[in-house]
Amino acid sequence: MTKTERDQRGGRTGRQERPGPEEPPEQGVPDRREQEAPDRPEQGPPDRPEQDEPQPTEQRDALRTREPRDWAWRVLDTPIGPLLLAATREGLALVAFHADERVVRRSLTRLRLAFGREPLPEIPHLATAADELARYFDSGLRAFTVPLDWSLSAGFNERVLRELAAHVPYGTVVGYQDLADRVGEPGAARAVGAAMGSNPLPVVVPCHRVVASDGGIGGFGGGLDTKRHLLALEGVLPQPLF
Repeated sequence: MTKTERDQRGGRTGRQERPGPEEPPEQGVPDRREQEAPDRPEQGPPDRPEQDEPQPTEQRDALRTREPRDWAWRVLDTPIGPLLLAATREGLALVAFHADERVVRRSLTRLRLAFGREPLPEIPHLATAADELARYFDSGLRAFTVPLDWSLSAGFNERVLRELAAHVPYGTVVGYQDLADRVGEPGAARAVGAAMGSNPLPVVVPCHRVVASDGGIGGFGGGLDTKRHLLALEGVLPQPLF
């Protein structure tokens, strides 16, 4: 991120050196011992191929052929570390964990490719998302109302994430297999795990609410400590003693 970009946005980035999102979000390494289905696509193939799920090269080609779109971004400080938020005139498009300078730089490269132009200083949906996330972390918001721009997801992944966003509310959890059943793909529990790993809108689209059927916490792209924090905030897990 250049000095001009930093001054123009006025945001602070964190200092964590944990990896962040690129193609799709590369937001951390889940603990395989606690995992029923992978939250990162590279950790295992789906139980059966999904015909409507684009391959990464196809998705990148699709992004390049879209009309240029206005977008803006900022970094929001939160109890789980800095989050990079990006929005278009359609809605919130990206939430990236651990938004240190490297994550911001890589995310902005991806967003310039996706939207075909340089960012604007501000877009109304960006301010709405920042306000709602701040209230969520203060335990004052249970349901996000900011519109969502799904252009960084597609196919099977998008179907699963839309189901999650619409029907797994605050303070509840769902299993990988149950979520696969809900989208009419009962053999695709592992593919659901991959869809969670591809989520461009974590926290707002609550992949932290997807857990293992044996009672384990499951995997999480933002790291298991982050997942535990979010589930404790929502009352699913007890708050840590210290």
